[in-house]
Amino acid sequence: MQLSGEGRDAVILLSGGLDSMVSAALAKEAGFRLNALTIDYNQRHRCEIDAARRIAERLEAARHVVLPLDLRQFGGSALTDDIPVPKDGVGPDIPVTYVPARNLIFLSLTLAWAETLGACDIFIGVNALDYSGYPDCRPEFINAFSELSNLATKAGAIGEGFTIHAPLQLHSKADIAREAARFALPPSLSWSCYDPTIDGMACGSCDSCRLRKAGFAEAGVADDTRYEV
Repeated sequence: MQLSGEGRDAVILLSGGLDSMVSAALAKEAGFRLNALTIDYNQRHRCEIDAARRIAERLEAARHVVLPLDLRQFGGSALTDDIPVPKDGVGPDIPVTYVPARNLIFLSLTLAWAETLGACDIFIGVNALDYSGYPDCRPEFINAFSELSNLATKAGAIGEGFTIHAPLQLHSKADIAREAARFALPPSLSWSCYDPTIDGMACGSCDSCRLRKAGFAEAGVADDTRYEV
């Protein structure tokens, strides 16, 4: 069934990454009015936050909130702690770039804003095919959170519940690259790298860079991102 927003508000969890950019573009194409939420969780690099601002402007979001949340106080991840980012390729185990419960935390905040806005639709750009094996990207998690969102809120209790849209969940990275091209969104608007260089280049060898580069190569779509490797 074709999704139709018909001018309704939707809240988009906009990380600044490629997947969140394309997810937001799909929401706009469907007719939703975009309200973008970016969580500034004090990650080790700021490139994603800057990318989220660029994307929100490009897609003409009605509002873009950058919400501070200092997960470096917890640490426990190569993105929030002084742990080296692995560069030896995507392996079978959950990598140290996993931020504990990140999508659960982020979706909870997204849900709170959506209820405040009276928006019933939430978009998240999780992907369960070409990704690093994070448990909070799995369809089972999204389905469970959808149920939880309607148990934990006033809107759900009075029958005005929420729908969690994960339109890229079963797409390959090549599929996502093709969608970015279809929307004429320059890949460099987004940011994927876990370990950027001092001069602002993507490292090219972390898990996220490897998956991104492979996806664009498979799709035959040019990626104008500047990579060190």
